[in-house]
Amino acid sequence: MADTQSVETLIDSATSKIQQLQQAFAELENHRAVTLNVKWKELEEHFHGLERSLKRRYHELEDQEKEFKNKASEARMILEQREAAVVAKEQASLERLQEKRDAALFAIGDVLKKHKSSSAEPVAVIHEINDLVNASEEEKPPDAKDIVIETEDAKSPSHNVDLDLKARPQLIKLCEEMDSKGLHTFISDNRKNLAAIREEIPFALKAAADPAGLVLDSLDDFYRLEIPSLDGKRDSSLLGLRRTCIMLMECLDQLLEDAGFASTCSIISEDIKEQAMVIAEDWKPKLDNLDIDACSGNSLEAHAFLQLLATFGVSSNFDEEELSKLVPAVSRRRQTADLCRSLGLAGKMPGVIEVLINSGRQIDAVNLAHAFDLTGQYSPVPLLKSYLKEARKVSSPVKSGNSSPTAQNEVNDRELMALKAVIKCIEEQKLEEQYPVDPLQKRVIQLEKAKADKKRVVEAAKPQPKRPRANGGVTVPAPRVCNIPDKSFYATGTDRYLPYMYERQYAYPGPTNTHASPIMATAAYNLSPSHGSYFRNGYQYQAPYLH
Repeated sequence: MADTQSVETLIDSATSKIQQLQQAFAELENHRAVTLNVKWKELEEHFHGLERSLKRRYHELEDQEKEFKNKASEARMILEQREAAVVAKEQASLERLQEKRDAALFAIGDVLKKHKSSSAEPVAVIHEINDLVNASEEEKPPDAKDIVIETEDAKSPSHNVDLDLKARPQLIKLCEEMDSKGLHTFISDNRKNLAAIREEIPFALKAAADPAGLVLDSLDDFYRLEIPSLDGKRDSSLLGLRRTCIMLMECLDQLLEDAGFASTCSIISEDIKEQAMVIAEDWKPKLDNLDIDACSGNSLEAHAFLQLLATFGVSSNFDEEELSKLVPAVSRRRQTADLCRSLGLAGKMPGVIEVLINSGRQIDAVNLAHAFDLTGQYSPVPLLKSYLKEARKVSSPVKSGNSSPTAQNEVNDRELMALKAVIKCIEEQKLEEQYPVDPLQKRVIQLEKAKADKKRVVEAAKPQPKRPRANGGVTVPAPRVCNIPDKSFYATGTDRYLPYMYERQYAYPGPTNTHASPIMATAAYNLSPSHGSYFRNGYQYQAPYLH
């Protein structure tokens, strides 16, 4: 507004300025020595023309400004009206959605009550609950009578609401057809979604005429002939099959827990138990010569054997002492504590923990002690410190003057793995107050920095490959000047050393001389030293149960 008034004042003062200019021009004519060609009338007309032009342009700008303000005000009002309309529509949609959800939940509750009241009556199956929830805004809230309900024969109670909502049609079909081979294939083909499939399998097993028989059939190829790969690694397809077998037994176990004792007796008949016992007796001798995974506490074979006994309830036919000797072979797996409880081996845990401690597997011992409330007898912090001490003791024989760079790297890798394993155990068992992890993390960063430095030095020392020229010749690299430092070597830490993240699973080194014994062969808790050192393998923590 102030700028507008100043512009108006200047335009109004233009007339007085012209008059002053006229007086100055008259004085100039009085004192002129030479006749001027310019007349005052011409100058006056010129300035009056400029004045009129400025006033006209000024009024045009004023009109445009008023028009812009009017349009802006109208647009603001329209936006406010639209915003209010959107809010009203959102509120109305939320109210309609809530009404539809309430109606759907009421229908589900009514169906479940009818099903619980009399198992002989037809079971209601709701197929359009998702359609009710996702219905368009124009639809009216449905009443309970609008829900499409179909009835089935009461002899097929497996096709209930939970099954339809929580199991995929492919899984249900495979279980209905008792197709164990197809079930293996389906799980293998969908291993990327294995976590979700594992949650659905217990519900899909309800569709099988004989869930326990289906799971038993899936174990047929557990000990098929292993085909080693050219690089010496184990048969990955066989390992995947064995993990699937274990998962299916666990899912059947979950189904039995949900069904209760009475249903368990009907699902697992005496004939099924006899078949499971035959399989267990066939597997038992094969556990006498377990592979290196047993020494690291990650044996699929031992895990499958124990899971077979627990799921089908045939553990009473085996001696508890013999079964407890298998626990060190599966101590790394996440299901170990639950398996031991199912098999009634909780009383044997002190002996198992002693075996783990004596074989240099203190971290496994800490995990089991925590799971069975034995931390008072086996304090975690001294065990973890002992484990780190032993790991450093193994590293000490390598002297800096005589060791090769490769040997020194191996020593650092062992200590690094041990530190990471201890930090993971402290975080999982929430022992930070008893055993602070800051000094351990600083040592991890120090070792990783040293490892990265050595790697850069090795890379810098490698000869440069000869590059072919465009004309077919060969470009010989220029001789390396060794006394000129590589500037990239002195890059700042923020660019080269990323913060260490403890999100990946990692391995920790094991003992040097003692490992899990031929488990079933002897009666004492002795571990055979026949396998030597497995620091290079380490004892890898079991990730969430995925392929």
